[in-house]
Amino acid sequence: MARILRERLNFGKVTSFMEVPNLIDIQKNSYEQFLQKDVPPDKRQDVGLQAAILSIFPITDYNETAAFEFLGYVMKEPKFNVRECLQKGITYSAPLKIKVRLNIYEVEGKNKRLKESREQEVYIGEIPLMTETGTFIVNGTERVIVSQLHRSPGVFFSHDKGKTHASGRILYSARVIPSRGSWLDFEFDTKDILYVRIDRRKRLPATIVLKALGYSNEELLKTFYPIETVRIKGNNFTRVVSDILVGVKAVQNIMAPHTKELIVKEGSKITKGAIKKMEASHIKEIPISKEDIIGRITLKDIVDPVTGEVILEGNEIITEEIFNKMLIARIDSLALLFIDNVHYLSSLRDTLLTDKVNVQDEALVEIYRKLRPGEPPTINAAKELFKGLFFDAKRYDLSPVGRLKINKRLGVDIPLETRVLTDKDIVEIVRYLLSLRTGKGEVDDIDHLGNRRIRGVGELLENQFRIGLVRMERTTKEKLSLTELDEAMPHDLINAKPVMAAVKEFFGTSQLSQFMDQTNPLSEITHKRRLSALGPGGLTRERAGFEVRDVHPTHYGRICPVETPEGPNIGLITSLATYARVNEFGFIEVPYRKVVDGRVTEEVEYLSAIDGEKFVIAEATSPVDKKGHLVGETVSARVGGDFRMVTPKEVQCMDVSPKQIVGVSAAMVPFLENDDANRALMGSNMQRQAVPLLSSDAPIVGTGMEYVAARDSGALVIAKRAGIVESVDASRIVVKSKEDGGGVDIYSLIKFQRSNQATCINQKPIVNVGDAVTKGGVLADGPCTDMGDLALGKNVLVAFMPWGGYNFEDAILISERLVKEDVFTSVHIEEFEMESRETKLGPEEITRDIPNVGEEALKDLDESGIIRIGAEVKPGDILAGKVTPKGETQHTPEEKLLRAIFGEKAEDVKESCLYVPPGIEGTVVDARVFSRKGTAKDGRAKSIEEEDILRLQRDLEEEIRIVKEDKFRKVRQLLADRKVLEDVKDSETKEVLCQKGKKLTEKHIERIKNEHLIGVKIADFDVKEKIGIVNNEANQYVRYLESRYDERIDRVKRGDELPPGVNKLVKVYIAMKRKLQIGDKMAGRHGNKGVVAMVLPDEDMPYLPDGTPVDIVLNPLGVPSRMNVGQILETHLGWAAKTLGIYVATPVFEGAKEGDIKDMLKKAGLPGTGQITLCDGRTGEPFKRPVTVGYMYMLKLHHLVDDKMHARSIGPYSLVTQQPLGGKAQFGGQRLGEMEVWALEAYGAAHTLQEFLTVKSDDVTGRTRMYEAIVKGDATLEPG
Repeated sequence: MARILRERLNFGKVTSFMEVPNLIDIQKNSYEQFLQKDVPPDKRQDVGLQAAILSIFPITDYNETAAFEFLGYVMKEPKFNVRECLQKGITYSAPLKIKVRLNIYEVEGKNKRLKESREQEVYIGEIPLMTETGTFIVNGTERVIVSQLHRSPGVFFSHDKGKTHASGRILYSARVIPSRGSWLDFEFDTKDILYVRIDRRKRLPATIVLKALGYSNEELLKTFYPIETVRIKGNNFTRVVSDILVGVKAVQNIMAPHTKELIVKEGSKITKGAIKKMEASHIKEIPISKEDIIGRITLKDIVDPVTGEVILEGNEIITEEIFNKMLIARIDSLALLFIDNVHYLSSLRDTLLTDKVNVQDEALVEIYRKLRPGEPPTINAAKELFKGLFFDAKRYDLSPVGRLKINKRLGVDIPLETRVLTDKDIVEIVRYLLSLRTGKGEVDDIDHLGNRRIRGVGELLENQFRIGLVRMERTTKEKLSLTELDEAMPHDLINAKPVMAAVKEFFGTSQLSQFMDQTNPLSEITHKRRLSALGPGGLTRERAGFEVRDVHPTHYGRICPVETPEGPNIGLITSLATYARVNEFGFIEVPYRKVVDGRVTEEVEYLSAIDGEKFVIAEATSPVDKKGHLVGETVSARVGGDFRMVTPKEVQCMDVSPKQIVGVSAAMVPFLENDDANRALMGSNMQRQAVPLLSSDAPIVGTGMEYVAARDSGALVIAKRAGIVESVDASRIVVKSKEDGGGVDIYSLIKFQRSNQATCINQKPIVNVGDAVTKGGVLADGPCTDMGDLALGKNVLVAFMPWGGYNFEDAILISERLVKEDVFTSVHIEEFEMESRETKLGPEEITRDIPNVGEEALKDLDESGIIRIGAEVKPGDILAGKVTPKGETQHTPEEKLLRAIFGEKAEDVKESCLYVPPGIEGTVVDARVFSRKGTAKDGRAKSIEEEDILRLQRDLEEEIRIVKEDKFRKVRQLLADRKVLEDVKDSETKEVLCQKGKKLTEKHIERIKNEHLIGVKIADFDVKEKIGIVNNEANQYVRYLESRYDERIDRVKRGDELPPGVNKLVKVYIAMKRKLQIGDKMAGRHGNKGVVAMVLPDEDMPYLPDGTPVDIVLNPLGVPSRMNVGQILETHLGWAAKTLGIYVATPVFEGAKEGDIKDMLKKAGLPGTGQITLCDGRTGEPFKRPVTVGYMYMLKLHHLVDDKMHARSIGPYSLVTQQPLGGKAQFGGQRLGEMEVWALEAYGAAHTLQEFLTVKSDDVTGRTRMYEAIVKGDATLEPG
C-alpha cells in the first residue's frame, strides 16, 4: 500500500481493520471474466464469451452431413491506444478471431464417417475493450455500462394480498423465471382449483402439465395425498394405524390388548402419543364407522371381483348406494385419499376432475392447442413443443443462479449443471403451493436482495453476443446446406456481421450504455458503481411501485441508502455500498469479521443477503477490549431485519467498518450522521456536479475517504513499479525502475483535455527528480485532486447571518476576493469540428482564401486556413476557413467579361467556415487535423505530425539512455576487484589505464569510458558470463523499444480512417475561464445549495475582530428547517483545524462528537460556542449578536449562468408550425404561453401582444413585410 501524502487527525473510533477494496472492481472483474483475454484457450472456463459461443456450436447443416466445431477464440492486440482513440474519434477495440473446424461426413446407410476436416481462424470483428479505468471508448467518447439490478432467475411464491377477488380471499401463485426461455406460472382461482399459464397465455388446469410429464391420475393422487387403507370384514370396518390419524376422533374406546390400558377414549382426538402407544401394543388396525367412509374419495377404480364391473371410478366420492353395492360385491379393502381440509385440501383432486384428459398424449395436444391456436396438432409436434419449452438446453436456461435458487427454495439437490427444469422441480413447486394454501411455508419478498441480482457488463454483453450468434447460426446453417462443400473454407460459410451488429447496437443504443458522467473524478466513480433497475429485462419507471424503490433491510452494507437521484428514478437507480462486492452468482456480498465466543477475530467472511439473515451481527462501533473481546453485558446486534440486544457470546459476526452502510459519495460527507436523510441525499448527489477548479484545495474537514476515491478514480498518475524519478516536466515523468527486469517507465500526463462534460482534465506532477517512489504511489495530481486527496471545492471562511436581505431564500453573498484571486475559477473546454466533404460539384476545401471576408477576420488563421493555437476568440470569429463549390449560375455579359479578365475561381465557391457560436469566448488550446488515408497532408497536419514524432523520439532517446546507464552501472559493479587479462588502454590517448594481471580498482573503472567497458577482458569466467547476460538483456530491451517506436511512428504517419465522403476533419478546442459570478450555483456537502446573489467588495464584507473579512455570508434560516446540522459542526471544526494548521478526518458514523469539537476550539484559542462578534464592513459597527463563523468546504456546481443565459434575435423556425424553436441548443425563443397572454391583456398592451402572437410567432408573410419595413427605416407593423 502506497503511503498517504496528507496526514489527517482522525476522529474515527474504529481502527480501520480492512482496506476499502478497489472501487471499480465491479466493472473490471465482470469484463475480465467475460473476455478471459489472458487465459489460454484450452483453460478457459465456460462463462462469458466462451459460454456464448459454446451454446451455439457445433453448428450442423439440416442433413447432418457437415458440422462446424469450435476450437477456441483468440484476441489480437488493439490497433490504437486509448489516447489515440479519444483523439481520432474511433472505438478502442481488439480483433476477435474464432478457430473452427469444418467436418464433412459421408453417409452410408445409417452410418456416417468423417470424410475430411478443415481448420481455419475466422475473423468475427472488433470487440470493444475496457480501459484501465473501467470505461469503454466508442466512437471517441467514453461510455460506461451500468450494472443492472434485476429479479434473479428461480422460483417465486407470492399472493395477491386479497385484491383480485371481491371476497378478499388470498390467492397464492408460483412463478418460475428462467434466465432465458418461457415463464411458467401456477395459480389458484377462487374455487381452489390450480391452474398453470405458460408465457402468460390462457390458463390450463395445472394437472395437464403434470400429465404431459407422464404422470397418471393415480400417480398424481399418490404423490400429493396420503393414502389410507380401510378393511371390510362383513359388517366390521377398520382403518390401518398410521401417522395421518393424528387429530381424528376415535369411534370407540381403544384398549391395549394385553394390559387392557385405555389408550384413547371414545369421541376424543387421537394424539401422536396415542399412535406411539398403539404401535408399541402392536395394534395394527382400529375401528371406523360407516358414516366416516361415506363421503370419502377413492384412489383407484373399485372393481367387482366376480363380474369385473367397475363399481366406482378412481377420484370419485363414495355414496351410501355405492357403499351398499361394495358390501354386496364383498370388496375387502379400499384405498382412500386422506383429505382433512386442514393439512390436505381437495384442490388438486378437484383440478383433476376439471382437466378432462386421461393420457399423456392428450395432455400434450391440449397444451399445443393453447400455445398454437389454429394449427392442426400432431403428437410429434406437440411433444417437440413441450420438450422445447422447459427441457431443451438450447431454448431454456435457468442459469446456475436459477438452479441454485430452485434447489434452495424447494429443498432438492439437483446438480448446478442441470440448467433446465426437471419433473421433480415441477412436482415440488405444486406441492409447496398446496402447502402454502394450507398455511404452511411463506411467500417470497421480491425486494429482498437474495431475490435480486446484478448483471454486470460481462453478462449483459454475453447476452448480446448470444443474440448475434443465434442470427449467425441461422445463416451459417443455410449456407452449409446450399453450398458445394468440396472447396469451401470456414470463412466462406460464416458471416459474422450479425454478431458485431448486435454488439455495436448494445454499446451505441442500449439504455444501460451511458455517456460517462465525467464532471469530476467522483462522478466517474459513482457512475461506474451505479446499479439500475431499468433497462431491457428490468422495470419501467411507470410500472415501478413504492416497494421496489424503498430501502430494504437487506440493503445494509450492500446498497447505499442515501445516494439515489431525486425525481422519477428515485430508488430505481442506486449505488453499490463502499465495501460490497458481487459474487459469482451476481448477488451482493458484504465482508464481516468473524466473532468466536465473544472474541472478535481477524478473519473476514463475505456474506450474501440470504446467508446474512442467519447470523447475529454486531455493529462495527461495539466496544472491544485490547484482546478483542466484546465489552459489556449486552451488545446491540442485527438479526435478520431487526435490531436487538444480545449477549457477547451470541454474536457470530461484526461489521468491518461503520462506513460500510453507505456508498462512496455519501462516505465523503463529514458529519453525515447529523444530517437529515433528504439533505444527505442532495449533498452526496451535488458533489458529483462540482466542477474542477483552477487550483484544487483538499477539504480541511474530510472523512478519510478522499484518498481512496482519488486513488481509484483514474484521475491520479500512479506508479506501476517502485523506482527513482529520473526527470520531471509538466507533460511527462520518467521513472527508472528498481524492480527486477529494470527498465524505464514513462508516464505521459494529460494536458488540458476536454472531458465529456466540457470540464478540463489536466495533470500536474507532485514528485521531484531523485524522489524514490513506491508501487502504487502518487506521481501526479489530476483534476479535483490535491496531494493525492480528492478536492472538489475550496475551504472558505463563512458566516451565518442575514445581510440586507441579499441572502434571502438560500441566496449566497460572496466576497470579491473569491473572484479577484480566482478561488472559484474553472476552465471549460469546448470542441468544435468541421469536415470537408466530397460534393457533387467537387470537393470542399479548407483554405485561408475565402471570398468576401476581410483580412481582419483572417488575422489568426495560418496558411492552411486553421486558427493558430493561443488565439483569443469571441462569438462570430472564424476557427477554420472552408469553401464549398456552388452550382453554375447564369452570368450577364458584363460578368462574363470580368470573369474572362480576372479568372474563374472567385465566383464558383461559397464560404462555409466554422464560426465560434454565441456565448463562447476563450483561447484556442489545440487544433487537430485528420486527413483521409492516401490524401496529401496540408502544412498544419504536417506540423502536428512533426510534433508527435519529436515527442516519441524524445521518449525513445530517454528510455535508451536510462537503459544503457543502468547497464554500465551494473557492469562497473561486476568489474570491481577483478584481474585483467591484458592492458586496458584509453582509446584516444592510448594511455594504459590498468596493467595486465592487476586488479581493477574503483579509480581504474571510473576512467574507463562506457563504450569500452564491455570489451575489458577479465580472468573470472562467471563474471564474464554475467556481464554478457547484462549486455544482452539491455540490448534486447533497446531493440524492443526501437521496434515499438517504429510502430508508433508508422501510426502517426499513416492517414486516418474517416467516414465515407469525408476528406479532412478539423477539430478546434477552445478553453474558457469561468469566474464565479452572480447566478452561479454553489453548494456545501450537506445539501445546502444556493445561488450567488451578490458580489461584495472585500471592505464591505463583515469582518472578524482581527480584521479578516469573511468570504461568504450564508442565511442562518437555511439550517433549522432542513435539519442538516452537519454543516454547522463542519464550520466549527474547520475553524479550529484551520487555526491549528492541521487537516482532520471525521469518518461517517464514528466522527467527532460535540465534545471533541469544543476541545479543538479551546485548543485553538477560539470561543467554545463557535460564535464571535463580527463588525459591519460598511459602518465598522459591531453586529448585535455573536455570529457563527468558521471554515466550510464549498463547491461550485456545473449549473453555471454562462451556460444557461441565452437571447435570440433572428433564429430558426420549426418547419411544420413555422413557430420559433425552443431551447438554447437550437438557438430558440422564449415560449409565450396562455398565462403570459393573460398578463399582457391585463395591462392592455394590445400592440405588443399583436406583435408577439403574429410576426414573432408563425405569421410568415407578416415576418417578411416587417423585415422589409425595418430595412426601409419604416417601423409600422402590418400583420399578414
